[in-house]
Amino acid sequence: MQTHEGELNPLLHGGSVQPLMLVISGPSGVGKDALLARLRQLDEPFHFVVTATSRPPRPNEHDGVDYFFYDTAGFESLIAQNELVEWAEVYGHYKGIPKHSIRSGLDSGRNVILRIDVQGAATLKRLVPGAIQIFLAPGSMDELRQRLDNRGTETPEQFMRRMQHAEREMAQVAAFDYVVFNRAERLDDAVAQIRAIIVAEQQRVRPRRIVL
Repeated sequence: MQTHEGELNPLLHGGSVQPLMLVISGPSGVGKDALLARLRQLDEPFHFVVTATSRPPRPNEHDGVDYFFYDTAGFESLIAQNELVEWAEVYGHYKGIPKHSIRSGLDSGRNVILRIDVQGAATLKRLVPGAIQIFLAPGSMDELRQRLDNRGTETPEQFMRRMQHAEREMAQVAAFDYVVFNRAERLDDAVAQIRAIIVAEQQRVRPRRIVL
């Protein structure tokens, strides 16, 4: 499905709303997964594009739900077959977006949401400029530090590197269309902001152009 530049919103002619493609990004630990889970609880209709990765699953993560998990050779095979919209190496592991999942979501008429890291969002902006880029930010860097520390999954050296990386990612916010703050204990405020963005974008006189 494509939305061509210059076309008027189908709602003006009694048609159906065009599906949107939203990219939700931000530093690790900011709460992207929690936000998506809350949207599901509220029955917000969307197709979630599951990211492929070569890292092993964390406890309670499931293949095909949280990520598509591959070993390194399997992921490199996807790269060779050009089956990814974009891919990158992050923290020593590959991550990438399968093409088929985006197309199937748009064809279903539902909004498509991607949860990707900041580096991947920058690449996707070049490849699919019609996608809506949303930066999920913490209430403060101290909040982010506490969230990451509560995970308890990293050595002090790994934790320090992740915080340094998060600071670099925060500096990229100007490249996004919207910023949504996920403050501590106020997840529903962030969810409401996402839903408001969706409503506003669906009412554009000339919808964004989506081409894959």
